[in-house]
Amino acid sequence: MSLSVIILAAGQGTRMRSALPKVLHALGGEPLLKHVIRTARQLQPATIQVVYGHGGEQVRDALVGETVEWVLQDRQLGTGHAVARAMPLISDENTVLVLYGDVPMISAETLGALVEKATTGSLAVLTAELNNPHGYGRMLRDGAGRLVGIVEQKDANPAQLAIREINSGFLAAPAAQLRNWLGRLNNGNAQGEYYLTDIVAMAATDAVAVDSVCAAHEYEILGINDRVQLAALERIYQRGQAECLMRSGTTLADPARLDVRGAVSAGIDCCIDVNVVFEGTVSLGERVIIGPNCYIKNTRIGDDVQVFANCVIEDGVIGSRSRIGPFARIRPDTVLAEQVHVGNFVEIKKSRIAAESKINHLSYIGDTHMGARVNIGAGTITCNYDGANKHLTEIGNDVFVGSDTQFIAPVTIGDGATIGAGSTITRDVPADELALSRSPQKIRSGWKRPVKKPR
Repeated sequence: MSLSVIILAAGQGTRMRSALPKVLHALGGEPLLKHVIRTARQLQPATIQVVYGHGGEQVRDALVGETVEWVLQDRQLGTGHAVARAMPLISDENTVLVLYGDVPMISAETLGALVEKATTGSLAVLTAELNNPHGYGRMLRDGAGRLVGIVEQKDANPAQLAIREINSGFLAAPAAQLRNWLGRLNNGNAQGEYYLTDIVAMAATDAVAVDSVCAAHEYEILGINDRVQLAALERIYQRGQAECLMRSGTTLADPARLDVRGAVSAGIDCCIDVNVVFEGTVSLGERVIIGPNCYIKNTRIGDDVQVFANCVIEDGVIGSRSRIGPFARIRPDTVLAEQVHVGNFVEIKKSRIAAESKINHLSYIGDTHMGARVNIGAGTITCNYDGANKHLTEIGNDVFVGSDTQFIAPVTIGDGATIGAGSTITRDVPADELALSRSPQKIRSGWKRPVKKPR
C-alpha cells in the first residue's frame, strides 16, 4: 500500500492583505508551502499533489524546483472540492493524507501516527484540545466517546461551541473510501461550500471506524490567516531553532534575538551574541564566536573563528582561526584560508586570500588572488572594474602593501614585493622589489594661509 499526499494550497488569504499568495509568505525565510512539502517528503510518499488556485502560476514559479504534481482548483468551492480535484490521479489501493499549505509546523512524527491509523482501513483525523477553540470546527462524539462528526464554527450551536476538542483539518483515509465520501458531499451549509469535514459523519454512518490522533503540540496545527498569526508562529519557529542549537552545544546570549532563515549546523562550544541572522545554509565549526548584529548567509566557517559585531558575510568560506570585523563585509565567492584577519570597514568580493594574510582597515579587495602572509595597509583598493569588465589582481606571498594604495587591475605583484604608501600601481611589480608611485613633496617658504576679510 502506497501513500499519496494532497496539500491544499488554493486559498486566497484575503486577511493577509497582500498581492502575494498566502502559502508563499515566509516562515523562517522560506515559503509556508515549502515547509509542508519538506515534511511530507519525510513520510516517503509515492506522490505529492499540490492543489493550487489563487495566484497559481506565482506559486508554481516560486516552487519550481519541487518535484510535485500540480492540480488546479479553478473555483474555490471548499476543501472537499479541492481534495476531489486531486483524486483522479490516485489509485484506490493507496492511503491518502491531506495536508494544508498554510499550516507549516506539523511534524512528520504526528503525521506518521495519523497515516498508520488509516492503513488499517479507518478514517484517521488529527485533533487537539485548545483552551480557546474559537475559529475551529468542533469534534462531535457520541455517548461512548466515538467520533461521529465535525461541525464548523459558523454552523455550530451554543452547546457545540463549548466543545474544546477541535478539528485540525488533517486526515488520512483509504483512497477508495475517501473517493466514495467525496462524491456524496453537498454544499448545504452557511458557506455554500463542500466541507471535507463532512466525511467524518459519513464514515460513522457507513460503520467505518473513525480514529483520532492528538497533536503533540498545539503549534503543529496552527494555520496562518493574517500577519499577526504569521508573526506569532515565526517566534515559535525561531524558539525551536534556538533550542536545537543550544542542545547541540551552542551558547546563545538571548535565544529570543536569533533568526534562522534556513539551516544552521554548529560544532560544540560556539557562542552567538544577540540579533544575529542566519540565512540559507550555514555551517559553523567548533568554538566559533559571533558578535552582535551580524548577518551570515550560505557560508562555511571553520573552527575558532571570531566574527566581531556588525559584519555581513555572504556565500563565503572562512578558514579556521580567522578574525572578521567589526563592520566587515565578505561578499559572494570569497574564500579565506586559515588565520586571515579582516578588520573594520573592509570589503572583500570574489577573492581568495591565503593563510595569515591581514587586511585590517578601510580597504576594498575585489577579484583578487592573494598569497600568504600579505599585509594590506589601510585604504588599499583593487580597482577591478574598468566600466565594462572586471579584471584580476594577483598578489604573491609575503607582500607588504603601504596605506592608500590603488592596484589598477589587471596587475601582478611578485612574492616579497613592497608597495610604498600612497602608490597607484598600474604595472606588474617583480618579486622582492620596492614599487613607489608618488608625486614629489614641495615646501613653499613664506607661504601664508588666506584669511577672511574683515566686515
